[in-house]
Amino acid sequence: MDFRKGRMREEPEINLIPFIDVLLVILIFLMVTTTYSRFTELQITLPTAEAEKSVKRPVEINVGVDAQNRYAINNAQVAYHDPAGLAEDLKKAAAEGGNQEDPVIIINADAAAAHQTVINVLEAARLAGFAKITFAAQTGGKK
Repeated sequence: MDFRKGRMREEPEINLIPFIDVLLVILIFLMVTTTYSRFTELQITLPTAEAEKSVKRPVEINVGVDAQNRYAINNAQVAYHDPAGLAEDLKKAAAEGGNQEDPVIIINADAAAAHQTVINVLEAARLAGFAKITFAAQTGGKK
């Protein structure tokens, strides 16, 4: 005898929440217990060298660019007309250094200087035939 004739039979449902919880606990357990080791297949011992530091420093030419787009080469202000004129000033500064090797051009540009002014210095260094170029920057000190 079925005494529940008026009631509909409820379908059984699977609750996924506990299943997901168990999987997350297993995942966390595996992450915590796993050891992360580096691949140590190659044991490399780097060679050592006993060499003296170079006594001869390369010639440095400091090119400064300020926020008003003015140029200075080795702390002497120069008038800018075009990259070719600035290249001539760079060649003169290299000749004053007296060294025959390729000088290092160090660009000290103000943070507020126009991008074009730095490009002008790079173009002038290319026209002068100088290939070693670097930029000076401050370290640390957030504003």
